[in-house]
Amino acid sequence: MTRNTFHHRGEVLRAVTAEADRRLDGRLPLDVEGVAETFGDELTLLGALQLRWHARLSGRIERELLLNQPTDLEAAVVDAWRATAEELPGTRAVIDHHREHPLDEQMATAVAKATAKEHTVLAVAAGLASAQDAAAARTGARIEAEARATYAVPQRVRPPQRATFLDRVRSALVA
Repeated sequence: MTRNTFHHRGEVLRAVTAEADRRLDGRLPLDVEGVAETFGDELTLLGALQLRWHARLSGRIERELLLNQPTDLEAAVVDAWRATAEELPGTRAVIDHHREHPLDEQMATAVAKATAKEHTVLAVAAGLASAQDAAAARTGARIEAEARATYAVPQRVRPPQRATFLDRVRSALVA
């Protein structure tokens, strides 16, 4: 991958993330300019969004644990998950949608593997498991469920509509 390709891929991914945050419908924004040429298919784009989510979540957990040095590691991990979901609501919605409704078996396998890895990271960061612990993914799933229980899923905001002539007249009469 050349330097220009890398930067172009990052620009397209930022545009996809912004569009997913705007829509909040959980659908992959395949209509964003450059997506087809840069990512090629839904699985590759979803993989890039999952990688962005995991990187942001891992960074948030690390910051929370290193800077704040909490005594309750599990609560800190829950806070980090929630903060990441608030920062990337569209990305989280896309991942959740495709976790529930994968397009095919290949996507279902990839999403399940990424989810298990995320759950393991949550459990290990909370100090409740080791990376080799068979129960780590189940423990991490419980931590994610706890974070979701207190996470307010943002609602899609309708774009502002232009005021019609009649709306402007009404506003003038009220004033």
